[in-house]
Amino acid sequence: MSDAKNAPFYITTPIYYVNGEPHIGHAYTSLAVDTMARWHRMLGHETYFLTGTDEHGQKIEQSARQAGISPIEQANRFSAPFRALTDLLDLSNDDFIRTTEPRHQTVVQDVWQRMVAAGDIYSDTYSGWYSVGDEAYFTEDELVDGKAPSGHTVEWMEEQSFFFRLSKYGPALLTHLEDNPTFVRPKTRYNEIKRFIESGLNDISVSRSAFDWGIPVPDEDGHVIYVWVDALSNYISALGGPDGEKFGTFWPSAVHVIGKDILRFHAVYWPCFLMSAGLPLPQQIYAHGWWTHDSVKMSKTLGNVVDPVEMVAKYGADAFRYFLLREITFGTDGDFSERALESRYGGDLANNYGNLANRTLGMLGRYHDGKVPARGEGAAIDDELRATVTVARADLIAAMDRFAFQKALVAIWTIADAGNKYIADTAPWVLAKQGNQARLDEVLYTLCETLRILGIWTQPFLPNKAPALLSQLNVPADALGFESTAEWGGFASGTQTNPPEALFPRLDLKKPVEAAPKQGKAPKPPKQKKKEPIVTETTETTEPSYIQFEDFAKVELRSAKIIAAEPHPNADRLLKLTVDAGEENHRTVCAGIAAAYTPEELVGKTVILVANLKPRKLRGVMSEGMLLAGGEGENVHLTTLPGDLPPGTQIT
Repeated sequence: MSDAKNAPFYITTPIYYVNGEPHIGHAYTSLAVDTMARWHRMLGHETYFLTGTDEHGQKIEQSARQAGISPIEQANRFSAPFRALTDLLDLSNDDFIRTTEPRHQTVVQDVWQRMVAAGDIYSDTYSGWYSVGDEAYFTEDELVDGKAPSGHTVEWMEEQSFFFRLSKYGPALLTHLEDNPTFVRPKTRYNEIKRFIESGLNDISVSRSAFDWGIPVPDEDGHVIYVWVDALSNYISALGGPDGEKFGTFWPSAVHVIGKDILRFHAVYWPCFLMSAGLPLPQQIYAHGWWTHDSVKMSKTLGNVVDPVEMVAKYGADAFRYFLLREITFGTDGDFSERALESRYGGDLANNYGNLANRTLGMLGRYHDGKVPARGEGAAIDDELRATVTVARADLIAAMDRFAFQKALVAIWTIADAGNKYIADTAPWVLAKQGNQARLDEVLYTLCETLRILGIWTQPFLPNKAPALLSQLNVPADALGFESTAEWGGFASGTQTNPPEALFPRLDLKKPVEAAPKQGKAPKPPKQKKKEPIVTETTETTEPSYIQFEDFAKVELRSAKIIAAEPHPNADRLLKLTVDAGEENHRTVCAGIAAAYTPEELVGKTVILVANLKPRKLRGVMSEGMLLAGGEGENVHLTTLPGDLPPGTQIT
């Protein structure tokens, strides 16, 4: 971890296209970037966080014409909800740029003229397939069933155009990738881009003359600059351009976080544009996956698009944020389930994080007048909790260095788990009853210090609730940096804490909630569920949930040998496995283990198959069972058996 004070850090979202309302994909990218920006600020780094909207192009012009308004009115109408999203999600962005701003146009034209000066722009006639939906050209070989890979329709275009010598920069870009193996992340995306470059780059059209909603090509009437040259340049125009003071400070550390659908524009076109313009490349490009909804691809037609406004209104921004970052490995595809969100709220947030705060502060009030005690009589169990904190801190640092938000949260929650277990094991109420004040003081101090550390570590992830917790603890404003948790014992004895208030109170999901209205639209009534679980932040430990032996006996476990494995065609986090379970026909099993295993290393392993699970289609592939495994994301481990155990052997 580079934790030098004031080391600059620059991170960006893509600028969002103003042709519709914000959805979960936009929220996910923005929350991830905001979390990383807050993390670096907590480390003491000088940080700049940029987001904004992309407002030029043929699609905007067409939409405006259909709506009977001007393109700038269309841009204004749909840019506003994205700006409102920054408030809804409590984003800490330093700037919000629009590509219709004069400061941006000046920089785009400067980049263009630099590419002209390099001899990389030439005039020619373009003939080919163009997708208005993607604002991109595609070759015949790239079309899928006559459409763009995204599914958008294409049309044959012939127009006079300016071209960019993309082919010229292929070797240099390939060398840069090989010299900088973390330039594109995760590794699967790096490999994808490397293969694309190795296949050979073709020159691309970088101007349009069929419409005029864009930035004019300098000194050329009738041409506007290609929307991707325009849009990508926002990352430097927000810094004042190549000659701006902020550019010199922040650009060397630039990290672009994007969805995987726009990876090629960022990891191939953008670096080549920059090399042509004589400008340094960004430090890193991180492409994350897509979200489905209850295992079904989201679409307006199906009506299953997750509305971040509605989710925040029901669960709060912090809970929504926590769920998205905790549920899946960043970089892979994920599935949104509101039931899973409710479970995370009730389990991780209310009955774990919030419960630890309530119980600790409650006991501190009862047994020590709300003041943090001086250290007392120690015991081995205290050392165990401190050791857990030390390990968790190292794991947290390592995870955040890799954008592994899920692992970071797992690391943090190990101390929440350990804190709640510590209460049960030490039983402070018994110590108080026995009058063992020295031991009670040590236990209460240990809990207060654990809670202080937990509050500081969760600031980037829970930007509302973590400060609320730290306020209850009365931690000074100048002691909220990550460095203040480097050593145990930073909580000053005698600090007067405040009475506990529920951080994640009970949710009454039967009661309708009023979502914040979208720009120009009335709020939608929330969907009512047939059964709404009530989650509550309590001060009691929860009893384990048991099932009857007869229920468990219904599960049929068998040994199975993996005889073939390949990536799932429609989901990055799944592998498609062919297994021999001792039956006449082999089975297909889809397993969410792509972050931890390559297909090659799985072939030949003997695993445990849940053999009588009802088959289910997962992202278009029928899965005929489930494999037993432990852990999550990159830490998942399949339960394996000796290789000489025959396939189909019953596991008892």
